[in-house]
Amino acid sequence: MNGLSLSDVDIDTYRRDGVLVVRDLLSPEEVEVARAGIAAVLEAPSMLAQVASGVDDPGRFVEDFRRWQDIPEIASLALSSRAAEVAAQLLDTPQVRFYHDHVLVKEGGTKQRTPWHQDQPYYNVDGHGTSAWIPVDPVPLAGCLELVAGSHEGPWKMPRTFLDGKAKWFPEGTLDELPDIEADRDAFDIRAAEMQPGDAIFFDFLTVHGAPGFPFQGRRRVLSLRYLAEDARHAPREWVTSPPFEELIGVLPEGAPMDHPLFPVVWPR
Repeated sequence: MNGLSLSDVDIDTYRRDGVLVVRDLLSPEEVEVARAGIAAVLEAPSMLAQVASGVDDPGRFVEDFRRWQDIPEIASLALSSRAAEVAAQLLDTPQVRFYHDHVLVKEGGTKQRTPWHQDQPYYNVDGHGTSAWIPVDPVPLAGCLELVAGSHEGPWKMPRTFLDGKAKWFPEGTLDELPDIEADRDAFDIRAAEMQPGDAIFFDFLTVHGAPGFPFQGRRRVLSLRYLAEDARHAPREWVTSPPFEELIGVLPEGAPMDHPLFPVVWPR
């Protein structure tokens, strides 16, 4: 990407495939800001933080959510970086709201694979959105996020917990199961890329994705920023969403626009 504008080919690719690699989304200075933000998260995890790898894993996979309000470095990138403008172009929407941030750190040697899944079924929103998966470390092709091109067309698939495969969200049998992608990877159009710090992969909330472990030296630190299109609407669930937004209970009606301080307008600025 040159400057602030995506090409028509980029936008068409994203709308066709539900995934787009954007090089140099963050400047080197912003990458340092992201590293500092991730360090602050690891030093003081929130109540939403979790270890998503088993106790017998030689590495460690740590996640945390919704830290922008207490980590200024994450707030500055979520609200003021080029990610919001790119989201607006990809979503073809006149207004973009920030949804939430997600920090994902896989230590070197981690065996735990992030299972194939869609993000949308875990959320408390209906409508369109996009995620920017932004590593702050070099990521080899074999350690990169993987995405199934075209899967953003749907339908929704059953969301399950990553370690034990439980249906914590939608009741069993209410959504179709994901196909066994690992059993026949050649049957799917799987996208991945070698990434440098500050590069990003943008993908639709419904794009099926997963990630290998990280059998390399060093770490794979990622800041993921999620954005909502103007058509996003509050969709309260009968279960705790991931991440949860309990502050909205009794405050934001079902079907209402996401007009709340938790979801600030970031485009247009």
